[in-house]
Amino acid sequence: MNFFFSVFYVCLTLFSKATVPANKVSGTSEKTVIIMMDGMGVDYYRNSNMPTLQRIEKNGGYKEVSALMPTVTNVNNAAICTGVFPEKNGITGNTFYNKEKEQEFFMEDDSLLLAPTIFEKAKLKGIHSLLFSSKKKTTSLLFKGSDEAISPETASPYWINVAGTPPSVFSSEVNYWLMNAALYAMKNKPDIDLFYIHTTDYPMHTWPPESKESKEHLHKLDSFINAIMLALPEAKIFITADHSVHQKSLCLDLQKICSNKNMPIKAAVSAEKDKYFIHHRGFGGTSYVYLNNAKDSSLIKKILLSVKGVETVLSREEAAAKYHLMPSRIGDLVVLADKNTVFGDLENKEQESLPSTYRSHGSVYELSVPVFMHNVVDAPKKLKSVAYNFQITQFAGF
Repeated sequence: MNFFFSVFYVCLTLFSKATVPANKVSGTSEKTVIIMMDGMGVDYYRNSNMPTLQRIEKNGGYKEVSALMPTVTNVNNAAICTGVFPEKNGITGNTFYNKEKEQEFFMEDDSLLLAPTIFEKAKLKGIHSLLFSSKKKTTSLLFKGSDEAISPETASPYWINVAGTPPSVFSSEVNYWLMNAALYAMKNKPDIDLFYIHTTDYPMHTWPPESKESKEHLHKLDSFINAIMLALPEAKIFITADHSVHQKSLCLDLQKICSNKNMPIKAAVSAEKDKYFIHHRGFGGTSYVYLNNAKDSSLIKKILLSVKGVETVLSREEAAAKYHLMPSRIGDLVVLADKNTVFGDLENKEQESLPSTYRSHGSVYELSVPVFMHNVVDAPKKLKSVAYNFQITQFAGF
């Protein structure tokens, strides 16, 4: 009789093992959460009461690193999601200038992404994933490989029933809606092992880090992170940001400046420009300048460097090498602003003084961002090799 029970037990064990996907990686954390907190530069973190993140820092899972240039969302989000520099994934801004068509296009089409996403890598290992983003542009650009991409801007009746009517994307509340939706999935979708959450930086465009409103917003996001840790106590958690946000006082229209100097250019494209004009009016600290003729390069560079607010002008080759950008997707010249200046399209004028409430990013002055790793073995040791925000996800195991 014992013999038959032994045979039965062995068969049952073999059957159980056979039902586990053969390509599922063993020995890795069952759950992984990646949170990209849009606009939360080091200055925002340091000015806020965020006990959950401060606890992670105290335990050694923290480092201050560099974001990628231009310091705009698409560039950094795509790098975090693919694990490679823009020179490989092809995302060099929020806007792409097609030289053949001589037109600007928002970088929202997934066909522009040239490297596999973390969701695609996870899928090859039998791992299911969800992408949550406050901004539709992220879900349309980075969704490949995910089981579903959820945004309050395109929320289905299912997710509205779960998290309520989505608030405006131009609010702090939209981030809370997103976190509630993600928490629901963590508690009720046991088949999902990878969660990617991307908030919006509208609050940072609206409030400086020392303001009461900003502190309240980040404190509440910190409480959501604590709730995630309680919901998934064994999960690896990776948290970082794409840039900080600062007050800017001057906007320059580089195309009009060159035209008025009798040296017209084909286009001057703000890398910041996207559909969320209420955030920043399309103004940012990096501009891609496209020339009518390559021989104009030296003279155009001289003109631009003479303008107050312009700090650096690089050739395409210089910028690509320095900032790991794909040469075919940036301008003939790459123009960088000083701390107080942004570039963009203005009506009937070369420059505009901006109100004291105006806040934006895109320059080298928004590069300093935090990274956090929780439940990652030897996190302090691993963080020593991390120089850029996107590099933390190399330890996610996909």
